[in-house]
Formats: sequence, structure tokens, C-alpha cells
Amino acid sequence: MAVHILTAGPQGDGSSVTPNGWFVTPAGRQIDLADATWWADRPYGEALSPDGHTLLISSAGQSTESIKVVDTASGTVRQTIAYTAPEAINVGVVWSPRGDRAFASAGGNNKVRTYGFDGSRLTESGSIAVPNYPMGLAIASDGLTLYAAENRGDALAVIDLATASVESVAVGACDEQGSPVQYPPSAPQCQPYGVTLSADGSTAYVSNWGEHSVTPISTRTRTALAKIQVGTHPNALATNPKLARHQVVVANGDSDTLSVIDTASNTVVQTINLAPYPNAPEGSNPNALAMAPDGNTLYVANAGNNDVDVVRFTGPRPVVGMLPTAWYPTAVDVSPDGQTLYVANAKGLGAGPNPEYVQGAFGPPNQYVGSMMHGTLQIVRVPSGDQLDKYSAQVIKNNGFDERDQVRENGSGGGVIPRRVGEPSPIKHVIYVVKENRTYDQLFGNLGKGNGDASLNLFGDESAPNTRTLARRFVLLDNFYASAEVSADGWSWSTEANANLYNQKSWPQNYSGRNRPYDFEGGNYATASNKNPKDAYLWDRLAGAGVSFRNYGFWTVFGSVPPGVAAEPTAPNLATRTDPNYPGYNLSWADSPASPLAKPARITEWQREFASYQANPSTFPTVELVRLPNDHTAGTFPGAPVPRAYVADNDYALGLLVDTVSHSQFWKDTAIFVTEDDAQDGPDHVDGHRTEALVISPYTQRGQVDSTFYSTVAMLRTMELIVGIGPLTQFDAAATPMLNSFTGRPNLLPYTAQLPNQPMNQLNGANAPMASVMGNIVSLGADQTPEQLLNQAIWKSVQGPDSPMPGPTDNGGGDPVGD
Repeated sequence: MAVHILTAGPQGDGSSVTPNGWFVTPAGRQIDLADATWWADRPYGEALSPDGHTLLISSAGQSTESIKVVDTASGTVRQTIAYTAPEAINVGVVWSPRGDRAFASAGGNNKVRTYGFDGSRLTESGSIAVPNYPMGLAIASDGLTLYAAENRGDALAVIDLATASVESVAVGACDEQGSPVQYPPSAPQCQPYGVTLSADGSTAYVSNWGEHSVTPISTRTRTALAKIQVGTHPNALATNPKLARHQVVVANGDSDTLSVIDTASNTVVQTINLAPYPNAPEGSNPNALAMAPDGNTLYVANAGNNDVDVVRFTGPRPVVGMLPTAWYPTAVDVSPDGQTLYVANAKGLGAGPNPEYVQGAFGPPNQYVGSMMHGTLQIVRVPSGDQLDKYSAQVIKNNGFDERDQVRENGSGGGVIPRRVGEPSPIKHVIYVVKENRTYDQLFGNLGKGNGDASLNLFGDESAPNTRTLARRFVLLDNFYASAEVSADGWSWSTEANANLYNQKSWPQNYSGRNRPYDFEGGNYATASNKNPKDAYLWDRLAGAGVSFRNYGFWTVFGSVPPGVAAEPTAPNLATRTDPNYPGYNLSWADSPASPLAKPARITEWQREFASYQANPSTFPTVELVRLPNDHTAGTFPGAPVPRAYVADNDYALGLLVDTVSHSQFWKDTAIFVTEDDAQDGPDHVDGHRTEALVISPYTQRGQVDSTFYSTVAMLRTMELIVGIGPLTQFDAAATPMLNSFTGRPNLLPYTAQLPNQPMNQLNGANAPMASVMGNIVSLGADQTPEQLLNQAIWKSVQGPDSPMPGPTDNGGGDPVGD
């Protein structure tokens, strides 16, 4: 299937292409949930009024969060109530039985918001303090009691709405899946997500997102009963309205299954497999449920597959069809007559270009890839028969599932890249280098070839001579996209070929300062995108297959500074395979020996171990994982290197790595893959996800431009095929390997590193552009910096203090925070 003409983002005809190359063709009416001032930044929750006339949609994204009031007949947004950080809204939203009141969880604000409703608009009437991060909500049929899942407290809050009194009921002991690793150890965390009531109201069922259980809690005695074991990372719940059915259903986000619970016995009586094809790896990510009024049909929003599954509880096969949605569906409701579906899509039609990057210290986020995507509402008539079959076929085609069990071919590659796992390759060693946050245009916009915009190029031959020379000499990849938006999900995509629901619904709260921890790089097993969280990552599969590997800086505790504090890995299979003397993410440490930052430089430590492999060639591992983070820069933080100096430090380290390998006996059968974890830190004229990627090997094409549509997961798929392991998820399974970048005729000419002309000891002074602001917020030892402010500081440092960044074209709000 030829994909080289594609570019990511909205296609102008109501369809889109995700950064992974999946097509998005939403059925029915597609409504941009924007009004004159605010768009919907990641709508994650919705609630349909009892009369079916009004839909409430809660958006819990990285910028301005909101609750929107939508008229279901016209699809128009009647009202937006906006919340600028640190004020928050979250996934939980529910109506009172009479439809005259509504309630919304406020997550990190530790409260539930209360509203009155006059038939047209909401009026916020106050709030009820609820400890420990309330998320999912449910309300009793008499409207007197509200239930809230305490996500950070491992409890269910039982709220008396007459008195506003709150009682917390513990959900029970939690297993190690929820244990933080990266941060100071604490007790395991269940991370309650959703709550629903049995049809008779006698029992509340709480999904424990951090593990694989549902806790039933008696609403009469307010005590927890024995946990019910379900699939991995359960989230949304739905109750069958037919009392005789005794059914509660839970979506298992990383097992790609549904568990049907018999509420009479509190046992799982059926497990429904949502995998899109037989033996499919994980990646469907079910996360929202809507039960039809007749109790016979369930609608399941699969965020990963961009579809809604139609599930029937009777018949030979439960999943009878699929409806195509926009990107990342996260909420679904069905009308009271059972004929219409309302689907909220968190990422809508994607990003598109972001060249007019933000002006102003905390400017509108319409050009920041972490917040610029407009969430959408999809209104579609419930299909049946031929129409449902057509929709299902469209989903299969959109996601490439019609080519399952095949390697997507886009060229021969000279036979270098195997087509099947286990086939031989002349490449015996892979070095995987991941850097931080740059876009394609920032590095290659004025390269002189490829699809670049010279006006957006910030780092030229003076500060990135090696990166740019390697792109010219080997192959220039001008249609390569980061699968992620930011580093929190970028390090998951880069290492496990997915960023699961916990990651996607949590990082925006952390980045925006809404009281959520950064626990995404080994900090929590809840981020593992696999039914077995201990078998989710690239290193887990390598270890399981007996493939040797060595880790330099991936997933180590932030701030650890060898030799005083050894680099401590945060994943079990990295424990004995990590160089303890190699610093992970820490901007006070040098990438290269030419930098004035702390020594020994990362590349110097890498070279020390590489020399030992040269002395003992049989010990050189098949795979190396190398983190070079300093192209992140610290903006204009006083006393830190200027942005171009940081980039030069990073660039020289990359050049030295390629120099060292290419002058060694290993060069003849080694491939070096280089990319960024994300592209959040700058502008691009094609799409906000487009980023730097390099493939460096004797078997790489020389002097060519490869415009094939590639992405993070395509790079992973290519490396997996070389070293002989299968795909991690549905995303790398469906990705196009980088065949066109390779040739069967090796060129063994070595590479000699270039010392950048940019002085690496050029430091930001106290009067550097925006230095006073940056000095108050930037940490050199943690990946937590307001990205839009950082980007403006980088721009002014490079282009001059009086050079304004291009102004935005839309309005927005909020204080975006990145890493």
C-alpha cells in the first residue's frame, strides 16, 4: 500500500490522517466543539440529560478546560464554562435524575462542582470538597447521594447531597501494578477511575484503573466487598438497565476486552474480546461505554482504533460491527429512543501546521501541539444491516487491518530489512538514539532539499552541523512524525509503541499544573500498554527473546548524578542492563566533552563502554538504547548555556557517536536510528507532530530524500524486524517499515564528527531575553518547563530579543506546561 504521498493532519475534506498514518473518516455529523472563544481541548467525559435534549461535555486537556452545553437537536454549543489552570474539570459528569442539576468532578482541585440547569444553560452553584482527586461519578436514582471515585485516594467518596457531607470507603488492598517506581516508594495504588450503580442501586461498582479489579461496595452498609478480578487497567463501567439482567460491564483498557459482571454473584460471567482481528496485539484501548435502553446492545468507544464497537449480548459473536469515529473517541452516549449516538473525540481531526507559533509569555495554545487539536462531537444514527457492514469495512481499511499479518511494503530496501520475524539481516546491531522535542523545520527547514520552511529554521550549520550533515549524507526523512504530542506520552510511544489511556488522560493535568504527578517514565505500571504490564516495553520483549541490549539513560530516575548517585533504572528488565554511570535526563549534565556542563559527558561514558566492546567484540550487545537530552535546552535560564549552545552540545555528541561506530569493526553491520521523543518544542509548516529522524548505516541510502510516511512506530517496527522480535502493539504492527531508506549495497565510508562553530560556553546572562521569567520556573534537573514560554525564549535567544514570534490566528487560553 503506497503511503508516501500522505501527510499527517486534517485533509480538508472532513477526514484526517493520524501521525501513525491511520485514516480518520468519522461517520455521521462531525461538529467542532468550538465557540467564539474556546475550543474543546480533549473532551474526555459527557452526560446526556434525562430528556435527551442536552449533552454536557467535559474537556480536560492541557490548556483551558471546560464544560460545554450542547443542544442535541442542532449540535450547537449553547454555553461554555471555562476553567483556567489551576482550576480544573475532569472525566466525571452526571445529571440529577430530574435533569435540573448537574455535577462534574474537578480532579486535582479535590472537589466536585455543582450546577443548576434552567433548561438551556448551567449556573455553577458551588462545590463539594472531595479528597484525593475525584474522577468518575454516579448518582443514586433518588438524586440524594452522589458517588465519586477518588483516583489518588484508593477510595469511593459517598456524598450526601443534602448536607454535602462526604464519607470515603476504601476500595481494598492494591497490587503492585499501581506501585510508583521512579518517585519515593509508597504503597501500591489502585487508582479508582469510574463508578456505576447496580440496577437496583444496592451496590456501587468501582473500577481500579491502576490494576485489574473492580470493587463492589454496598451502598447500604458502605463497606467494600471482595474485589472482582477483571482485565488490565479497567476504566469505564455501564449498568444494564434491565433489572433481570443483573449486569455491569467494565472496559479493560489494556486487555482490549470487556468483563461482564453478574451483580447477583459478583462474578465475571463473560469476557468479550474487542481485538480487531484474531491474535491482534493490544492497542484498541476501550474507554467509554453506553448501554442501549433495551439492554441488548452496548456501544464501546475504542480510543486506539478510532471506532465505536457495537456489542450484542445475544448471538454467536458479541461484536457485530464498528463505526468509524474521529481521532481518539473518549465518550459515548445513546439517545433515550436508542436511535442516535453521541461520540466525543479527544483529538478530533488532528493538529496540522503550527508555523504561527505563540506570542506572549503565556499566549493562546492554538499553535502548541499539546493543546491545539480541537475536540469534536460526532452525531450518528445507529446503523444496522448493510450500513453497519460498510462502516465496519471502513474501520478495517482506515487502520490497515485488511493487511494484518503482513509487512506493509513500500520498496525493496535491497533485502536489508526482513519481511518476517526471524529472517536474517546483514545488520546485526542497532543503536537507538532518542533526543528531546525538536520539529523538522527547526533543524532542516533551510537544508536546501526536502520539504522545509527556511523561515522556521532555528538551528543551522553553526549549531547542528553533524545532524544536518548526516541528513544530507545519508537519507533525509522529510515526512516523519512523532507519534506523541509531548514527552510524557513520547517516551511511551518511543519505547512501547503506544501511550495508553492512563497516560493520555493524566499528562495534560500534570503539564498544566493541575495537581497530577509526572509518573510516565517508569513511575507507574498503570502506564504500561499491555495486558501484562511487565511485558509492555521494548526491553521486555528483547529480554524475553534473549536479545542482548544495553541501556544508556532511558527510564532512569530524574536528577540522579553519577558517580554520587548511580543512574537508577525504573523498569525491572533494565536493572542489570543499564550503565549506572550514564546520566539520564538532567540538563546540568553535558552530552559532549566540549560543553561546560558537568562531566564526564554522556557520550564520553558511552565511548568508555564502547571501547570495552571493541576489545571484546563478542560482548557488543545487539541493541543499545541511548538518551541524548540536551537539545531540549533550558531556554534563557540565567547561567545555563544559550539554546544554540545546548543544541551544539547535543549535536556534537551525536556526531561523536556516529564517528566512533563508523571507525570501528562494528560499522559494517550496525544501523543507528535517531529521533526525538516528540515535536512539542517548536513550529512546523506541515504538522505539529513532524520531527527529526535519521537512519545511519552502511546500508542506508546516500544523499537521498525519502518522503515515505513514517513515524515513531515505523522506526520501532523497522528495528524489531532487524533484531527478530514481533510488534509491541497494533500500531507498530500496522506501521510501514523504513524500507525505502535502505539499500543492499553497503558503503563503508566512515563519518568524522564536526565540532560546531557555536561556542558551547556561551551562557545566558541576567539580561538575556526573558531571563527573569525563565529564572523563576525552569529546572535543569526535571523535565517540567512551560513549553510555550520556553519556545519564546529560544526564539528570542536565536533571532534576537526584539524579534517577535509569528502571531497566532485563533483565540484560546490557559497556561500550557510541557516538559
